[in-house]
Amino acid sequence: MRTNTGQIIHLEDYRPTDFVLERVDLTFELDPRETKVEARLIFHRREGVDASAPLVLDGDELTMTGLLLDQEEIPAALYDVADDALTIRGLPETAPFEITVTTLLSPETNTKLMGLYRTNKVYCTQCEAEGFRRITYFPDRPDVLAVYTVNIIAEKATAPLLLSNGNYLGGADMGDGRHFAAWFDPHPKPSYLFALVAGDLGVVEDKFTTTSGREVALKIYVEHGKEPRAAYAMDALKRSMKWDEEVFSREYDLDIFMIVAVSDFNMGAMENKGLNVFNDKYVLADPETATDTDYANIEAIIAHEYFHNWTGNRITCRDWFQLCLKEGLTVYRDHEFSADMRSRAVKRIAEVRHLKSEQFPEDAGPLAHPVRPTQYREINNFYTTTVYEKGSEVTRMIATLLGRDLFKKGMDLYFDRHDGQAVTIEDFIACFEDASGRDLSQFSLWYHQAGTPLITASGFYDAKKQSYTLSLEQAVPATPGQSAKKSMHIPLRVGLLLEDGSEAKPAAVSGADVTGDVLHLTERKQTVVFAGIPSRPVPSFNRGFSAPINLHIEQSAKDRALIARHEVDLFARWQALNAMALDNLAKAAAQARNGQPIVCDEALIGGLLAAAGDEGLEPAFRAQVLSLPSEADIAREIGRDNDPDAIQSGRQAILSAVAASGKDIFTRLLGEMALSGPFRPDAASAGQRALRNAALSYLVYGEDQPAKAVSAFHSANNMTDLSQALTLLAHRFPDAAETLDALATFKKRFADNALVIDKWFAIQATIPGASTLERVKALMSDPHFNPSNPNRVRSLVGTFAFSNPTGFNRADGEGYRFLARQILDIDPRNPQLAARILTSMRSWRSLEQVRAKHAQEALKEVAGAANLSVDVSDIVDRMLSDGSAA
Repeated sequence: MRTNTGQIIHLEDYRPTDFVLERVDLTFELDPRETKVEARLIFHRREGVDASAPLVLDGDELTMTGLLLDQEEIPAALYDVADDALTIRGLPETAPFEITVTTLLSPETNTKLMGLYRTNKVYCTQCEAEGFRRITYFPDRPDVLAVYTVNIIAEKATAPLLLSNGNYLGGADMGDGRHFAAWFDPHPKPSYLFALVAGDLGVVEDKFTTTSGREVALKIYVEHGKEPRAAYAMDALKRSMKWDEEVFSREYDLDIFMIVAVSDFNMGAMENKGLNVFNDKYVLADPETATDTDYANIEAIIAHEYFHNWTGNRITCRDWFQLCLKEGLTVYRDHEFSADMRSRAVKRIAEVRHLKSEQFPEDAGPLAHPVRPTQYREINNFYTTTVYEKGSEVTRMIATLLGRDLFKKGMDLYFDRHDGQAVTIEDFIACFEDASGRDLSQFSLWYHQAGTPLITASGFYDAKKQSYTLSLEQAVPATPGQSAKKSMHIPLRVGLLLEDGSEAKPAAVSGADVTGDVLHLTERKQTVVFAGIPSRPVPSFNRGFSAPINLHIEQSAKDRALIARHEVDLFARWQALNAMALDNLAKAAAQARNGQPIVCDEALIGGLLAAAGDEGLEPAFRAQVLSLPSEADIAREIGRDNDPDAIQSGRQAILSAVAASGKDIFTRLLGEMALSGPFRPDAASAGQRALRNAALSYLVYGEDQPAKAVSAFHSANNMTDLSQALTLLAHRFPDAAETLDALATFKKRFADNALVIDKWFAIQATIPGASTLERVKALMSDPHFNPSNPNRVRSLVGTFAFSNPTGFNRADGEGYRFLARQILDIDPRNPQLAARILTSMRSWRSLEQVRAKHAQEALKEVAGAANLSVDVSDIVDRMLSDGSAA
């Protein structure tokens, strides 16, 4: 199952290991340049395995200094050491045996941030997916579970804190300036969940009493002086623990739960058993430095990593092909948590916006793959929105199909049946089939087929028969390696609205299985007849986004307006207005490209302003309605031959038209949504700020002077308002003296706060227009820019590539060439970071011909470079592929 050699790994080739690992004892003698690791591993040969079969352990960039069998040195003739493996022969046939491997590591020079590394004088590990093999030779795969005892030795002066997984056994001084600590994790776990942290950190402490009455110590470790900024994370953790007990009946199982925040981290966070390691941007928050989005992300990611304790840790993946079983399932759980903590409708809209902007393009391009892939070359490249977000949507559909009670029954069975095991998607699905008595074999195609299904719908009302006939057709597009697709089981929540806004109640339904408002589409074509409908209805499709699909239906602006006014499902209301906006914006882009006058649909303006002024709707929802589809959304709607400049011009014209028509409403909202008193991060307050800033944005874009944005910048008393005002200045008036002054003021005020400086970089990286590339290049020479820090690189280079359609997609191709050079510079230091930023070019084929040619040439430049990492070569090869193979 080794992947660091770049070989293609196939699901069908899975085999259990020849040897069973029983126990792991690790001793670390920490040193920045020469850390010694002793791993004592107890194995026994699996029953039925040939007596001559060798033990093969994974490795990556290791220096081995000792190798023992049952404390006796192994003769050189009985083992081989390669770049990626240690092979040992002549092992006992039946009895358990102990292998002791000693390796030397250099944490300080480990720029890949995988395995054991040192950042800001703190030792830290990251082992998912295959980082543990960079610590010692090991069967580094998720189906190898064992209990771990860990001893850590370090200088007390530089590393007074010594942490690992599980419960603390004790520690003591060693008399020579060093000390040790011992940890034991009683729960068998795979190596990817191993964690070690050592250094000098401050701590925030609390406790949580579980349902059964056990007291759990809670500790969040941060850099000294930053402890007050971890208070919200601690609050989110306690709420997560309580919610998981109440909703999923899951209780925490150790005496202590710890979180450590570090500044150099490739991921958002990692769920290591009992010792979560976080990128500090998802832990640290206060009103002066964190936006409402930051607070919401901290709440969600703290919950996500905690929920992994059961969905990922207690029950883990048999192999990495099953990654969605822990990630997609846990994303669903954190989405449900956030929906309960905040507004369910607003949260759902945000989820779908993210899914459509990130996962739908992935599903439609050369990087498309099933939720459960069947092959991979580099597993790090499959930590994708398809695995996470579409995986979550698949779990949500199971809940929709079965209903709340049967879904809960299936989850309970899953926890009871598979606790302590490494399992597969088939194991997961079987629990719901057994709990419900339903056959989910067709539904399981969601895990196996890539691509976003397209549903085409049309309706006919027969007034004489008082019946409404709905014709539905599904098609799943061809994707790399999958040209022919089977029909899916798609749960569509559908409502029929009458002219007065009430919902029709059919006397009978034929042609499809319908449960409540869930219509089960299972055939390629289906005709569904609703009887007893007194007048022509307006169908409202995919309420709550019950299935991750594209929908094509001809609906008039009048019908969409009816949905937007009367639907009881708030998501469907937003969806109707969003669809109206997308149609208008796509037409505006075509008008801009052809040099025609840009026309804004009066029905769209009326719908947006009606929702904005509706005091019966929560402010956060009204803010979502006013947020027009992004330029990336419009490009996805157009599909092919995209001109980013025309898209931006069209969007700006529509935005200005709405601003002009709604000036009075926006002025009123600017005053009504103002908050007094101290900053509060709760959902209601965040919603008011969101609506106020939406109104401010329209007012600023409706004028030719920066006065309102300048005033907002100087009066802001929190980061949400401050960064929004700065963004408006920079994006609307990039060269104005007021903007330059505000950027300098912001930088000076927050010069010592890396996370806020990341915002400063990102705001400038997203300034529209071709000239932003030169700005980005200049910012790379700023003293605050650190090319070795993933957050800094993502905030500037990554944000420019992912989130600046006109700046990055310059017609002369310079944006692509710039990115190619950056990828080749980053790759030797941090292949994971380089590969993830390179995916910003995944939709290059949808560009107009000139840009697409430039993009292709830049990708070929990357592909042709010598000594590419497997991470980057895998991504670039797939993006240049003709799509015929996965």
